[in-house]
Amino acid sequence: MISLERRDGRPLRIGHRGAPALAPENTLASFRAALDVGVDLVEFDVTEGAGGELVVAHSRREIVADTPSLEETLAFFADEAPDVGLHLDLKLTRREGEIVAALRAAGLAKRSFVSSFFVATARAVATLDGDVRTGITVPRSILGISDEGRGAPVARAGLVFLRSVTPIALRPLLWATRAHDVAVHHSIVTEWCVRAAHARGAAVVAWTVDDPAELRRVDAAGVDAVVTNDPRIFTSTLEIT
Repeated sequence: MISLERRDGRPLRIGHRGAPALAPENTLASFRAALDVGVDLVEFDVTEGAGGELVVAHSRREIVADTPSLEETLAFFADEAPDVGLHLDLKLTRREGEIVAALRAAGLAKRSFVSSFFVATARAVATLDGDVRTGITVPRSILGISDEGRGAPVARAGLVFLRSVTPIALRPLLWATRAHDVAVHHSIVTEWCVRAAHARGAAVVAWTVDDPAELRRVDAAGVDAVVTNDPRIFTSTLEIT
């Protein structure tokens, strides 16, 4: 099973949909760009195409000519990126068995971390294969929170509340899903959240961080991995080569 522990005193670098700051997201070109700047894992979305085929895209509306199939993507990582981990974010339900089978067939099960916002999906993957690391996603949008617009003051108050309840919610959430880890929106990551997850043996993956100040904050909180659109910020912010 892939490790999500911090490495050399810093969080793991996960390229969000590859490296969208350098190439179109969820494409092989974006994955190659992420590899070129030295990520530890590459994150990509998995959903269904119009014909029910498994593709790498955030949603059907974002499927374009160069959208790779899941099969093509797994072949890429098996052939061209033998030392990099995979982070699959499942945007669909009821296809968990096929996805896990595809990972096994490609020899990638032990290199993969699979997360989802859907509780049933995270639980299904966790029970299908002990070699696949699983995570449950905790989004800030669960309370409809936004820092922008006329409702921003109320939203910020809601954010404070969400930061306080997230550590408490982690235990039942991990129990219900049988997930190994949690993927938490960066805005609700706190030291308390990280400590609560670690007490349950779970790693904390913060997403999606593009601001250097925010990267320093979640790093100081002790997160195990950080998802970013531009992996280059690790070099300038945390002085990683």
